Amino acid sequence: MRAILTTALTVCGAWLFAPVAAGLVRQWSTDPEYAHALLVVPFALGLAWMRRDALRACPRAPRVSGYFVALAGLALLAVGTLGAELFLTRVAFVLVVAGGLVFLAGWRHLRIVALPMTLLALAIPLPAIVSNQITLPLQILASTAAEHVVALSNIPILREGNVLILPNATLQVAEACSGIRSLSALVTMAVIVAWTFERRQGMRALIVLSAIPIAVLTNAVRVALTAFAAYWWGSSVATGPLHEVGGWILFTLSTLLIVELARRVGAATHLPNPQVAAV
Repeated sequence: MRAILTTALTVCGAWLFAPVAAGLVRQWSTDPEYAHALLVVPFALGLAWMRRDALRACPRAPRVSGYFVALAGLALLAVGTLGAELFLTRVAFVLVVAGGLVFLAGWRHLRIVALPMTLLALAIPLPAIVSNQITLPLQILASTAAEHVVALSNIPILREGNVLILPNATLQVAEACSGIRSLSALVTMAVIVAWTFERRQGMRALIVLSAIPIAVLTNAVRVALTAFAAYWWGSSVATGPLHEVGGWILFTLSTLLIVELARRVGAATHLPNPQVAAV
């Protein structure tokens, strides 16, 4: 009976959310800010598959609360579909999967796949109204920081909004250079690192939150380096392949910084108890 119920719910869920999943894949394929989801989501599914033995071994303890979580997800799906709000329909998918798992197996099963579920949730693109509110401040912050760094080198520079004016070039910190792309990807990487290195929720949250200032700082460095390159070698060099390669290098360094932070947090909080000498 349980197998029939599980199969029926899976088939119904696949039928309901097939258009939602197809829309997500299309956006991941065309939106550079969430292109990393094309790698992250298969990785999350692989993690869930690797934990299948732990799921089988965990005693089942179905909870009716999961039914209400899934019901809330279905309500969000209806509202999102009627209002043409993609974000709600995508959040609904995560809620229905989580609620269905709790309803059929229990909360412990959901905790076993907490990391894959979190990665799936992070792959959902933010609504445009939220993304736009974040992008512009990041553009101004990156251009302002770059202006100060370049000015310290006695290079003449003028900033007008998100535009940097050099003696031989004018650079615009566009939306693609705001850092939101690296921020979303770096937060996802920070979640993976936090789950790998830490078991305590507070320390995991600290590691994930560290991705925000690290992403902002490295993006400001990237813009400043672009301004230096434009001043020394011309804007064509600064905005060409060198610009893209520099972005990947700085993203790699940002990830390494988060890994090092996680290692240091773990080392600092797992120090052996000091020995008390007998007097």
